[in-house]
Amino acid sequence: MKIIMGKVKFTCEFVVRSSPGILYSFLTSASSLAQWFSDTCDVNREIYTFGWDGAEEDAERLEYIDDQYVKYRWVDSDEEEFFDFDISKSEISNDTILTINDFAEEDEIEDQRLLWESQIKSLSSVIGAG
Repeated sequence: MKIIMGKVKFTCEFVVRSSPGILYSFLTSASSLAQWFSDTCDVNREIYTFGWDGAEEDAERLEYIDDQYVKYRWVDSDEEEFFDFDISKSEISNDTILTINDFAEEDEIEDQRLLWESQIKSLSSVIGAG
């Protein structure tokens, strides 16, 4: 278990009925992110500005592999703290699998998992897979 500044890394995994390419665009495009992840989203180079209820928070896109992976870090968080999205295909069922890694206080992990579950339901609905 990786612990950074009191926060613990945790992983969530979801089956998303979408092609990897479409799913990836919803994880990286400002207009798509604003449909399921935040109320608003603007991108300036590698900085994504997310807005919720009038408040804004910036995240830097650190790494990406088209149609497979994207890694973000909130600019006001610890350097080693991040959240990422990893897209893969199940060899058995051919389902598209979305794996999310994130950090939270140990006593908040379950709440964060529930938040991601809610967010991914919203994402699936927006994609038309819900």
